[in-house]
Amino acid sequence: MPDQGTAATPLIEFQSLSRVFGAGAAAVRALDAVDMRIDEGEFIAIMGPSGSGKSTAMNILGCLDTPSSGAYRFKGVEIGRLDPARRALLRRRFIGFVFQGFNLLPRTSAVENVELPLIYRGAPQAERRELAMQALARVGLKGRERHTPAELSGGQQQRVAIARAIVTEPAVLLADEPTGNLDTSMSREIMDLLVALNRGQGITVVMVTHEPDMAAYAERVIRFIDGRIATDEHRGRAA
Repeated sequence: MPDQGTAATPLIEFQSLSRVFGAGAAAVRALDAVDMRIDEGEFIAIMGPSGSGKSTAMNILGCLDTPSSGAYRFKGVEIGRLDPARRALLRRRFIGFVFQGFNLLPRTSAVENVELPLIYRGAPQAERRELAMQALARVGLKGRERHTPAELSGGQQQRVAIARAIVTEPAVLLADEPTGNLDTSMSREIMDLLVALNRGQGITVVMVTHEPDMAAYAERVIRFIDGRIATDEHRGRAA
Protein backbone atom coordinates (compact mmCIF):
# COMPACT_ATOMS: atom_id res chain seq x y z
CA MET A 1 0.00 0.00 0.00
CA PRO A 2 1.11 3.61 -0.47
CA ASP A 3 3.31 5.21 2.13
CA GLN A 4 3.42 8.91 2.84
CA GLY A 5 5.86 9.51 -0.01
CA THR A 6 8.03 12.57 -0.31
CA ALA A 7 7.25 16.20 -1.01
CA ALA A 8 8.30 15.65 -4.62
CA THR A 9 5.85 12.79 -5.13
CA PRO A 10 2.44 13.92 -6.39
CA LEU A 11 -0.61 12.61 -4.62
CA ILE A 12 -2.16 11.66 -7.96
CA GLU A 13 -0.59 11.28 -11.38
CA PHE A 14 -1.98 10.26 -14.77
CA GLN A 15 0.71 9.47 -17.33
CA SER A 16 -0.44 9.01 -20.95
CA LEU A 17 -3.58 7.47 -19.50
CA SER A 18 -6.28 6.20 -21.84
CA ARG A 19 -9.57 4.43 -21.24
CA VAL A 20 -11.27 2.68 -24.14
CA PHE A 21 -14.70 1.05 -23.97
CA GLY A 22 -15.62 -1.56 -26.56
CA ALA A 23 -13.46 -2.81 -29.43
CA GLY A 24 -12.97 -2.39 -33.14
CA ALA A 25 -15.35 -0.03 -34.94
CA ALA A 26 -17.48 0.24 -31.79
CA ALA A 27 -14.60 1.38 -29.57
CA VAL A 28 -15.08 4.63 -27.63
CA ARG A 29 -11.98 6.40 -26.33
CA ALA A 30 -13.31 8.05 -23.19
CA LEU A 31 -9.83 9.24 -22.13
CA ASP A 32 -7.08 9.80 -24.65
CA ALA A 33 -3.45 9.87 -23.43
CA VAL A 34 -4.18 12.18 -20.49
CA ASP A 35 -1.32 13.60 -18.41
CA MET A 36 -2.37 15.11 -15.09
CA ARG A 37 -0.76 15.78 -11.72
CA ILE A 38 -2.53 16.63 -8.47
CA ASP A 39 -0.51 17.56 -5.39
CA GLU A 40 -1.53 17.15 -1.77
CA GLY A 41 -3.68 19.99 -0.46
CA GLU A 42 -5.04 21.19 -3.80
CA PHE A 43 -8.70 22.03 -4.48
CA ILE A 44 -9.48 21.17 -8.09
CA ALA A 45 -12.66 21.48 -10.12
CA ILE A 46 -13.06 19.22 -13.15
CA MET A 47 -15.43 20.50 -15.83
CA GLY A 48 -16.49 19.57 -19.34
CA PRO A 49 -19.55 18.70 -21.41
CA SER A 50 -21.28 15.34 -21.21
CA GLY A 51 -19.07 12.67 -22.76
CA SER A 52 -15.90 14.71 -22.28
CA GLY A 53 -14.24 12.12 -20.05
CA LYS A 54 -14.54 13.79 -16.68
CA SER A 55 -16.71 11.07 -15.12
CA THR A 56 -14.39 8.35 -16.46
CA ALA A 57 -11.45 10.22 -14.96
CA MET A 58 -13.21 10.37 -11.59
CA ASN A 59 -13.98 6.65 -11.69
CA ILE A 60 -10.30 5.92 -12.27
CA LEU A 61 -9.25 8.39 -9.56
CA GLY A 62 -11.56 6.60 -7.14
CA CYS A 63 -10.19 3.16 -8.06
CA LEU A 64 -13.62 2.19 -9.39
CA ASP A 65 -12.15 1.60 -12.85
CA THR A 66 -8.69 1.01 -14.33
CA PRO A 67 -7.00 2.50 -17.40
CA SER A 68 -6.77 0.64 -20.70
CA SER A 69 -3.23 1.96 -21.15
CA GLY A 70 -0.86 4.40 -19.50
CA ALA A 71 -0.44 4.74 -15.74
CA TYR A 72 -2.38 6.00 -12.73
CA ARG A 73 -0.17 6.51 -9.67
CA PHE A 74 -1.50 7.26 -6.20
CA LYS A 75 1.18 8.32 -3.72
CA GLY A 76 3.70 6.87 -6.16
CA VAL A 77 2.05 3.44 -6.44
CA GLU A 78 0.84 2.34 -9.88
CA ILE A 79 -2.79 1.42 -9.29
CA GLY A 80 -3.20 -0.66 -12.45
CA ARG A 81 -0.77 -3.21 -11.02
CA LEU A 82 -2.87 -3.81 -7.89
CA ASP A 83 -5.37 -6.64 -7.78
CA PRO A 84 -9.04 -5.75 -7.09
CA ALA A 85 -8.77 -6.52 -3.37
CA ARG A 86 -5.83 -4.14 -2.90
CA ARG A 87 -7.53 -1.45 -4.97
CA ALA A 88 -10.56 -1.78 -2.71
CA LEU A 89 -8.33 -1.51 0.36
CA LEU A 90 -6.69 1.63 -1.03
CA ARG A 91 -10.12 3.09 -1.78
CA ARG A 92 -11.32 2.48 1.79
CA ARG A 93 -8.16 3.83 3.41
CA PHE A 94 -7.32 6.87 1.32
CA ILE A 95 -10.37 8.08 -0.65
CA GLY A 96 -13.65 9.66 0.44
CA PHE A 97 -16.62 10.03 -1.91
CA VAL A 98 -19.41 12.61 -2.02
CA PHE A 99 -22.20 12.26 -4.60
CA GLN A 100 -24.97 14.47 -5.93
CA GLY A 101 -27.65 12.17 -4.54
CA PHE A 102 -26.35 11.98 -0.91
CA ASN A 103 -26.81 8.16 -0.83
CA LEU A 104 -27.87 8.08 2.81
CA LEU A 105 -29.79 5.18 4.36
CA PRO A 106 -33.26 6.73 4.83
CA ARG A 107 -34.34 5.14 8.13
CA THR A 108 -30.91 5.40 9.74
CA SER A 109 -29.70 8.26 11.92
CA ALA A 110 -27.02 10.68 10.80
CA VAL A 111 -24.42 9.20 13.15
CA GLU A 112 -25.19 5.66 11.99
CA ASN A 113 -24.85 6.74 8.35
CA VAL A 114 -21.47 8.27 9.12
CA GLU A 115 -20.33 5.09 10.89
CA LEU A 116 -20.77 2.93 7.76
CA PRO A 117 -17.21 3.24 6.35
CA LEU A 118 -15.83 2.37 9.79
CA ILE A 119 -17.99 -0.75 9.92
CA TYR A 120 -16.43 -1.85 6.63
CA ARG A 121 -13.03 -1.29 8.25
CA GLY A 122 -13.96 -3.45 11.21
CA ALA A 123 -13.60 -0.65 13.77
CA PRO A 124 -15.01 -1.38 17.26
CA GLN A 125 -18.43 0.07 18.02
CA ALA A 126 -17.28 2.61 20.62
CA GLU A 127 -14.54 3.90 18.32
CA ARG A 128 -16.98 4.14 15.40
CA ARG A 129 -19.43 6.19 17.42
CA GLU A 130 -16.78 8.59 18.74
CA LEU A 131 -15.25 9.19 15.30
CA ALA A 132 -18.66 9.64 13.67
CA MET A 133 -19.71 12.18 16.30
CA GLN A 134 -16.46 14.09 15.72
CA ALA A 135 -16.98 14.06 11.94
CA LEU A 136 -20.52 15.43 12.29
CA ALA A 137 -19.21 18.19 14.55
CA ARG A 138 -16.59 19.04 11.91
CA VAL A 139 -19.32 19.64 9.32
CA GLY A 140 -21.48 21.74 11.65
CA LEU A 141 -24.08 19.12 12.65
CA LYS A 142 -23.43 18.84 16.37
CA GLY A 143 -26.82 18.22 17.97
CA ARG A 144 -28.28 16.60 14.83
CA GLU A 145 -26.60 13.22 15.25
CA ARG A 146 -29.85 11.30 15.95
CA HIS A 147 -31.84 12.84 13.10
CA THR A 148 -32.79 10.71 10.11
CA PRO A 149 -32.36 12.11 6.57
CA ALA A 150 -36.09 12.94 6.41
CA GLU A 151 -35.61 15.22 9.42
CA LEU A 152 -32.77 17.15 7.75
CA SER A 153 -32.68 19.72 4.95
CA GLY A 154 -30.97 18.91 1.66
CA GLY A 155 -27.90 20.86 2.71
CA GLN A 156 -27.77 19.06 6.04
CA GLN A 157 -28.09 15.70 4.29
CA GLN A 158 -25.12 16.58 2.11
CA ARG A 159 -23.19 17.56 5.25
CA VAL A 160 -23.91 14.09 6.64
CA ALA A 161 -22.60 12.62 3.38
CA ILE A 162 -19.45 14.72 3.67
CA ALA A 163 -18.99 13.65 7.30
CA ARG A 164 -19.28 10.03 6.15
CA ALA A 165 -16.63 10.70 3.50
CA ILE A 166 -14.14 12.29 5.91
CA VAL A 167 -14.66 10.05 8.96
CA THR A 168 -11.85 7.78 7.74
CA GLU A 169 -9.43 10.75 7.40
CA PRO A 170 -8.96 10.26 3.63
CA ALA A 171 -6.06 11.72 1.67
CA VAL A 172 -8.44 12.93 -1.03
CA LEU A 173 -12.13 13.76 -1.21
CA LEU A 174 -13.78 13.08 -4.59
CA ALA A 175 -16.97 15.11 -4.97
CA ASP A 176 -19.22 14.38 -7.97
CA GLU A 177 -21.65 17.29 -8.51
CA PRO A 178 -21.96 17.79 -4.72
CA THR A 179 -24.33 20.76 -5.11
CA GLY A 180 -26.38 19.40 -8.00
CA ASN A 181 -29.50 18.78 -5.88
CA LEU A 182 -29.27 21.94 -3.79
CA ASP A 183 -30.54 25.49 -4.11
CA THR A 184 -28.13 28.42 -4.40
CA SER A 185 -27.94 29.18 -0.68
CA MET A 186 -27.35 25.56 0.32
CA SER A 187 -24.84 25.15 -2.52
CA ARG A 188 -22.78 28.02 -1.14
CA GLU A 189 -22.88 26.47 2.34
CA ILE A 190 -21.56 23.16 1.01
CA MET A 191 -18.85 24.85 -1.03
CA ASP A 192 -17.76 26.91 1.99
CA LEU A 193 -17.54 23.65 3.95
CA LEU A 194 -15.41 21.98 1.28
CA VAL A 195 -13.11 25.01 1.23
CA ALA A 196 -12.81 24.87 5.04
CA LEU A 197 -11.96 21.15 4.96
CA ASN A 198 -9.37 21.82 2.25
CA ARG A 199 -7.72 24.85 3.83
CA GLY A 200 -8.21 24.12 7.50
CA GLN A 201 -7.65 20.37 7.53
CA GLY A 202 -5.52 19.86 4.44
CA ILE A 203 -7.87 17.47 2.64
CA THR A 204 -7.25 17.39 -1.09
CA VAL A 205 -10.54 18.00 -2.93
CA VAL A 206 -11.27 16.97 -6.52
CA MET A 207 -14.76 18.02 -7.61
CA VAL A 208 -16.71 17.44 -10.81
CA THR A 209 -19.18 20.23 -11.54
CA HIS A 210 -21.12 21.73 -14.43
CA GLU A 211 -21.56 25.01 -12.58
CA PRO A 212 -19.02 27.81 -13.11
CA ASP A 213 -20.13 29.46 -9.84
CA MET A 214 -19.17 26.32 -7.92
CA ALA A 215 -15.92 25.83 -9.87
CA ALA A 216 -14.94 29.36 -8.84
CA TYR A 217 -14.35 28.07 -5.30
CA ALA A 218 -11.47 25.89 -6.56
CA GLU A 219 -7.86 26.98 -6.89
CA ARG A 220 -7.49 25.10 -10.16
CA VAL A 221 -9.95 24.23 -12.92
CA ILE A 222 -9.30 21.40 -15.39
CA ARG A 223 -11.57 21.23 -18.44
CA PHE A 224 -11.98 18.02 -20.41
CA ILE A 225 -13.10 17.90 -24.04
CA ASP A 226 -13.27 14.72 -26.14
CA GLY A 227 -11.27 12.68 -23.63
CA ARG A 228 -8.41 15.14 -23.33
CA ILE A 229 -7.52 18.03 -21.05
CA ALA A 230 -8.35 21.18 -22.99
CA THR A 231 -7.30 23.68 -20.31
CA ASP A 232 -5.70 23.53 -16.86
CA GLU A 233 -6.09 26.88 -15.15
CA HIS A 234 -4.37 27.69 -11.85
CA ARG A 235 -6.30 30.51 -10.21
CA GLY A 236 -4.84 30.57 -6.74
CA ARG A 237 -6.98 30.87 -3.64
CA ALA A 238 -9.89 33.26 -3.61
CA ALA A 239 -9.96 35.80 -0.82
